[in-house]
Amino acid sequence: MSDGQRAGRERPWPPQLVLVLGVLAVSTSSTLIRLAQVGTTSLAVAAWRLMLASLALAPFALTVGWAELRSLNRREWGLALASGVLLAIHFGAWIQSLAMTSVAASVVLVNTSPLFVAVIAYVLLREALSRRIAAGIVLAIAGSIVIGVGDAGGAHQLAGDLLALLGAVSVAGYLLIGRALRARLSLLGYIFPVYGAAAVLLLVAALVTGAPLAGFPPATWLWLALLALVPQIIGHSSLNWALRHLPVIYVSLSTLAEPIGSTLLAWQLLGETPAAASVAGGALILAGLVVAGQPATRRKS
Repeated sequence: MSDGQRAGRERPWPPQLVLVLGVLAVSTSSTLIRLAQVGTTSLAVAAWRLMLASLALAPFALTVGWAELRSLNRREWGLALASGVLLAIHFGAWIQSLAMTSVAASVVLVNTSPLFVAVIAYVLLREALSRRIAAGIVLAIAGSIVIGVGDAGGAHQLAGDLLALLGAVSVAGYLLIGRALRARLSLLGYIFPVYGAAAVLLLVAALVTGAPLAGFPPATWLWLALLALVPQIIGHSSLNWALRHLPVIYVSLSTLAEPIGSTLLAWQLLGETPAAASVAGGALILAGLVVAGQPATRRKS
């Protein structure tokens, strides 16, 4: 099957609708992570999230997707593995941040990834950095400072904020590589090697550091299974599907709705009222993302 035929077969749904589904699914992630962290460590949560997702996808990837996997050349395997490394860093850093700072601060900071997408595209791909994107970056930096100052009273919280920012940088690279590979690969042909590589790396990290990988209470296994199914297989895979049909900056900007849903869920289900600094800083960051995502206006001649 040609790339054009595969692309045509892959687009039965409006891309914006798939994005909405993806954002709703990933918005459950932070609450499910917090619930899973009650029974195990952050690194174990990250490892099992990707391992369970990879195991669920394996029967399909090794049957219907096997021919495509065999067709990957050395460059494509290298990019897929690099994307997996970045995804592993993203989850390793961000899930740990949720154990150290508030859901509101962590989710808002990790969702500054669209601004890092713009910066990376400017530095590495020589894409122009418009005034609106520059203004958005300034607003987001100001918001990050407000959150950081609010959390500066506790080194634990500040370290959590920095880990969330590391998660934002790594997921920006993951999305950029995904956009490049999804131009040719089907969704399954892309996400299986990427999720699998990230799962192996996180598993090795857990084994090296002595993080427990078994012996969890039944409730923890339930939260881990839901993490793999809802925010990972449904959420992340929906975003990766959209990368083939929409600009990467548009896909990354769509996630700016995630902090709202995540904060509301944490407030209602975990009883975690967002701090004033997180609300104020988050508002600045979201404003920066909105400004950066505005379409360029054409001057009248």
